Amino acid sequence: MSSFADLPTLLPFHFSHFSVKQLQSVQTHFGSLQAARHAGRSEWLATGLAREKQLDQLLNHEMERWVDEALSWAQNDAHALLVMGDEEYPPSLAEIEDAPPLLWVRGRYELLQDPQLAIVGSRHASRQGVNTAKDFARHLSEQGLTITSGLALGIDTAAHEGGLLGIGKTVAVVATGLDRVYPAANKALAHQIAEEGALVSEFPLGTKPMAYHFPKRNRIISGLSLGTLVVEAALQSGSLITARTALEQGREVFAVPGSIHNPQAKGCHQLIRQGAKLVECGQDVLEELAPKIQFSSMPSGAITEREESGSQNRVESGILRFVEYDPISLDELVVISKMPVSEIQSQMLMLELSGEVEALSGARWRRLK
Repeated sequence: MSSFADLPTLLPFHFSHFSVKQLQSVQTHFGSLQAARHAGRSEWLATGLAREKQLDQLLNHEMERWVDEALSWAQNDAHALLVMGDEEYPPSLAEIEDAPPLLWVRGRYELLQDPQLAIVGSRHASRQGVNTAKDFARHLSEQGLTITSGLALGIDTAAHEGGLLGIGKTVAVVATGLDRVYPAANKALAHQIAEEGALVSEFPLGTKPMAYHFPKRNRIISGLSLGTLVVEAALQSGSLITARTALEQGREVFAVPGSIHNPQAKGCHQLIRQGAKLVECGQDVLEELAPKIQFSSMPSGAITEREESGSQNRVESGILRFVEYDPISLDELVVISKMPVSEIQSQMLMLELSGEVEALSGARWRRLK
């Protein structure tokens, strides 16, 4: 889908909570969003394309000020407003039926283009569950996957902390405006994510944490990701909503089993009975996602070289020739290969999955064959 409109034109509809389907209908009826912006209330009411509350917001005399404030916010180098259809908008998210027309991002928005795994679970996790989530996140981030979660306490927090320890880093999708942090206990973590990863929201600045925002946020967590891993979840957990939306979006769902006596494991066991893949280590996840990772993370430069040479192996051997049987770090590979970090990460991940190299701690590898 092409971009709906320039930011100044789209923002009033964003502040008025128009969905993608509504915007498409508005464009069809009025010819453009620009034309729709100049229509009066009576003309809008005749179309039936918007609810009364949406029209109240769209025609609010404060709208121009809100638009100016948003555009001013986006001028900061650490901030971005990503419009659906633009190059920078995450392609994985654009595939879902109810994708948000606009995303607010604070931090490294380019991470949204990378292969991601969602890790979610209970806010009241056990110590073992927290350690499991952090270990999975750290291992998978060290292999280049970006870890995506919802900044909640418990499993989400552990997932973000583990993701920050690897090269894939982490993305936090929140249910408030990006000028707020919820829960407040994660304020320091949110600032670290903004520095090293990315904070993402579909909600305008100033939006408070309302209960109905969290299910909406969950569809973005799963929509950004190739798969969702659930670590500890009660039967009524919001994490099961994320898992269900992942299934509806055609994404993989993984679950970590636990003790039959742990109420926080019952949600995971239910998911496994319903067809989620039981996983015991990060490698289980990587093996399932391998085909999708190879497709989605292949850098454009590598695709061009593959097309020109007719051989994917030649692309992979480009980085493999720098890897010996003694461990080598990502920093060393960047220096000696002069390849972009993202290209090294994706090629090393493919080589690991094919058994050519072994991943070690601290973003290091050694050759096996």
